[in-house]
Amino acid sequence: MELQSLRLVNYRNYTDLTLNFSDGVNVFLGENAQGKTNLLESIYVLALARSHRTSSDKDLIRWQEKEATISGRVKKSISDTPLSLHFSNKGKKARVNHLEQSKLSQYIGQLNVILFAPEDLELVKGAPSVRRRFIDMEFGQMNPLYLYNTTQYRRILKERNAYLKRLQMKQTTDTIFLDVLTEQLVDIGSQVLLARQTFLERLEVAAQPIHAEISNKRETLTLRYQTSLDFEKETDLATIKLVFEQTLKKQQSREIMQGSTLVGPHRDDIQFIVNDNDVAVFGSQGQQRTTALAIKLAEIDLMQQETGEYPILLLDDVLSELDANRQTHLLLAIQDKVQTFITAPTLSDIARQLIHAPRVFHVKQGEIVLEEQVE
Repeated sequence: MELQSLRLVNYRNYTDLTLNFSDGVNVFLGENAQGKTNLLESIYVLALARSHRTSSDKDLIRWQEKEATISGRVKKSISDTPLSLHFSNKGKKARVNHLEQSKLSQYIGQLNVILFAPEDLELVKGAPSVRRRFIDMEFGQMNPLYLYNTTQYRRILKERNAYLKRLQMKQTTDTIFLDVLTEQLVDIGSQVLLARQTFLERLEVAAQPIHAEISNKRETLTLRYQTSLDFEKETDLATIKLVFEQTLKKQQSREIMQGSTLVGPHRDDIQFIVNDNDVAVFGSQGQQRTTALAIKLAEIDLMQQETGEYPILLLDDVLSELDANRQTHLLLAIQDKVQTFITAPTLSDIARQLIHAPRVFHVKQGEIVLEEQVE
């Protein structure tokens, strides 16, 4: 998969910008607050129809403008597809091959990206919500059904929590509607949970050899899905549904008292184990960074296995956060394999030596100059 070109109109600090990219490594160099991360963000938004930096689409529109557009051309092994997103105060419109998509779930997956930024080093030691978001965003790109199910789960969960709050406040005493919402939550939530377990098993297989190589064969990485439901790991969908339903029945009085759903995929977590120790609790900073790097590199191969195409890799100012050994492993892993976009103030000597023929863009106050044009 390759992003051949990108056009931004009234996006962040860009009025009207068109760029053509190399199918290898593309580098955006510049000081802070010049617009290089905005470029990387725009590629992420083009892929996922949402930003990783803000929850408000209005933030993406240039100051004092009313609308913005991101468009690009994606080349795959068997297709060449134009994509575009238009943002305004009326919402956003997504187009594939110039045809407007009625649902974003039909749009997402046309361009697959993996983002690795300094905050992703928090994947291991950050809050459980960080890891849940990670698995939902990455697996959602690979599997449209999972993306649909997680969207439905959040909708039902919101409705169920609102009704539990009404019961808590004694605005109603009827639990029949709660039973209906519970049945819907169990049905969709069980599918989400089983899919997450399957995804993590495949991710573990892909990550283990990478982690072993980076740690010079001294460490073994395993992933554990920590669910708020009590059942064995190797479980079929029917069993998960049964346990989920029974657990919610047992928790019903507590949930009404607290006005919130207390168990389900929205409360689950991922545990990273290195040499039988929880790396978030007992691991060094180096072990935590090795784990995060191994997971990100494993995603590349896993996404190729699931979709038949390698994703695009976005490295947002992450090289400076990695030591020489981890930089080297990262850059050798992506060399001549995936199209990569890197932002950095400067390129390290290691990066200059290892990156083959990068296309370098210098970014200053929203203006872009190719390196070969720099005097």
